[in-house]
Amino acid sequence: MYFVSDNNAGAHPAVLAALAAANDGHAHSYGADPVTEHAGALFKRHFGEHAETVFAVTGTAANVIALAAMLRPYDTALCADSAHVFTDECGAPERLVGARLTAVPTADGRLTPAQVVAFAASPYRPHGARPRAVTVAQPTELGTVYSAAELRALAETAHAYGLLLHVDGARLANAAAALGTGLGELAEGADVVSFGGTKNGALAADAVVFLDPGLAADRALLQKQSMQLLAKARFTAAQFVALLDGDLWRTNAASANATAARLAGIVSALPGVKLAYPVQTNAVFAHLPEPALAALEGYGSRWGPGTLVRFMTAFDTTAVDVDRFATVLHAAFTR
Repeated sequence: MYFVSDNNAGAHPAVLAALAAANDGHAHSYGADPVTEHAGALFKRHFGEHAETVFAVTGTAANVIALAAMLRPYDTALCADSAHVFTDECGAPERLVGARLTAVPTADGRLTPAQVVAFAASPYRPHGARPRAVTVAQPTELGTVYSAAELRALAETAHAYGLLLHVDGARLANAAAALGTGLGELAEGADVVSFGGTKNGALAADAVVFLDPGLAADRALLQKQSMQLLAKARFTAAQFVALLDGDLWRTNAASANATAARLAGIVSALPGVKLAYPVQTNAVFAHLPEPALAALEGYGSRWGPGTLVRFMTAFDTTAVDVDRFATVLHAAFTR
């Protein structure tokens, strides 16, 4: 068992069963099928009756569609300098949307209302890009979470200055499980949400949930232009049916969070180790002594050029897996 990424996990058996069920017979293509309709209804159940959803097969594609709905080529969106849209999407939002990302440093991956105000007041129009949106990850790329109240405050600040709010929810299920909320509570005030299924037990399933009806109008066109209008859309939709038609999304996320907390307790007890950020979801960031880094190569992800390492748990990580890894960890510190 390695802890490099929650993407390393397979698909949940219930998701595979839903795919097999969707494979029975013919169905209309491009989303005009009962499974896709069911999935759309489930998103309305979780995010509100006004929610309109399109599907994608990667989180990057979902973020591109979301930002394309919000930005014009002369616009810019504020994000944390650790945000996935800025560090891990190979410039896709900027190239495919044509707008800029304005990244600012944060203490723990979370933007503040004060940073939004400063961004909105940037005095460089019309010679610079127009501040138009704020994009935040929930949880952040550092595993930290915004409370529902903190997200509402960001949304209220953004809207007060005429800005839109996008929530990158690739692991939104983990945040909701950590805070004991529903999914929709962590999207209150947002205009568009990217919702991830892939990291929560799906095979290749992400979604873009439009909460602003005005932004939803061209969603199908944006989906098609982003090469995410799948001919056999029912297979993507079926995965969300498995996750959202019940509590599987929460069960999977809560399990990943719990094993991360267990792993954090083990890692933080090692000599010379310091956790870099609070462990609130399924990510454990720790500064490790140099001698241990080589021995643990491949078990986690080196985060930058220093001694920071990220360990990720997944929906199928067990306490036994963590305890076995503890043996590897202890061996690396006793060489």
